[in-house]
Amino acid sequence: MDAASFRPILRAMTAVAFRAIAILEALTWVGLLVGMLFKYVLTGDTIGVRIFGALHGAAFVAYVPITLLAARRFGWSLSVTAAGLAAAFPPLGTLAFDLWVSRTGRLTDRAAAT
Repeated sequence: MDAASFRPILRAMTAVAFRAIAILEALTWVGLLVGMLFKYVLTGDTIGVRIFGALHGAAFVAYVPITLLAARRFGWSLSVTAAGLAAAFPPLGTLAFDLWVSRTGRLTDRAAAT
């Protein structure tokens, strides 16, 4: 098999990894917000912030390179790539961005071929 025959597999793996990390980043954002609710409003307990802060930080750090990789593999424009990176900042932004790129075909072989 030549290198070109692996491209569809690499694109599919990139799409799956992007979607998984985008969802993980969004879920850890929610966990961090719940932890902050407990810490600052309900009980003063910091365990949720400590746990989800670390998880969210790791998910955020993983989201940036997978977004750049997906942008390269699927040929996203600079504005789509910037929107993907900016989506990491608001809560659930990565989930919304993932839904948008999925529904508009930006995570498919068709997108990379054009």
